[in-house]
Amino acid sequence: MNAKTIGIIIMVIGLAMTLYTGFNYVTREKIVDIGGIEISADKNHNVSWDSFIGVGIMVIGGVVFLTGRKK
Repeated sequence: MNAKTIGIIIMVIGLAMTLYTGFNYVTREKIVDIGGIEISADKNHNVSWDSFIGVGIMVIGGVVFLTGRKK
């Protein structure tokens, strides 16, 4: 892969991080475990980031793209 391809990939990732500022996922957590009785509950987790991080990644990708070696 050359620098321009890597720069474009980084820019696309940055754009996605700017448009989608996070995601949620669910895990199953064991609450009670007494012999044959087990009680569990779903726990929601939120992963989020600021949209400025995506913009920063796009800028880095643009720099890599523009300063790539010319063949």
